[in-house]
Amino acid sequence: MASDRKHKQPNRIPIRFFDGDDSREPDNDTYFVDGDLPTEGAADLADLRPAIAEPPAIESGFGGPQLAELVASRAELKRLQAALAEAQEGLARRQADFENYRKRIERERGEAYNRVVGEVAHKLLPVVDNLARALDAEKTVQSGESREFRHFLHGVELINRQLNDVLESLGIQPIAAVGERFDPHIHEAVVTEPSDEYEPDTVTEELVRGYRIGDRLLRPAMVKVAAREEK
Repeated sequence: MASDRKHKQPNRIPIRFFDGDDSREPDNDTYFVDGDLPTEGAADLADLRPAIAEPPAIESGFGGPQLAELVASRAELKRLQAALAEAQEGLARRQADFENYRKRIERERGEAYNRVVGEVAHKLLPVVDNLARALDAEKTVQSGESREFRHFLHGVELINRQLNDVLESLGIQPIAAVGERFDPHIHEAVVTEPSDEYEPDTVTEELVRGYRIGDRLLRPAMVKVAAREEK
């Protein structure tokens, strides 16, 4: 009956070939399917028509999915490295811009501070000059005055010293004059006369004290300068 018939799988007969040395493992097994064997005149095995079932090739390393994942990971790594380099470059550029901005703001703030303080100090300097002149004049007659007057004069000296300390705390510095080389940028020569004590073009006396704040000149010092002797 047709229902009892079953599709019979062909029988495979393994045949192994040895090349002289029986101890060597065969490389592959060759299979012959029923009906492929010659029925007559089979003188040697070279006339056989084997149906060789070759085993699938095995590649070394990763397979397909692993290799694709590795390639994708490397591409993503390169993209992240490029993004990191770009971010670092942008950060360095922003830091440089911020540093330049900070320096500019500090410079402008310092200039504004010096300008405001200089304007106030410029109005106080005449008061300081008059107070110093009064003290210099009273020191010559101090010995002949009473004790109460000397105490009063000592109080005025303390006030003058405190006022100069306030000017110094604001960054206002007096300009060095006596004994210095005459500098037309900070000195104003009022009188010139020959001197045996100082070399020519040297400040011999300070008539009015000069002041500066930072690099800004508030007032030049009015000085007497030693002149060259005419022969």
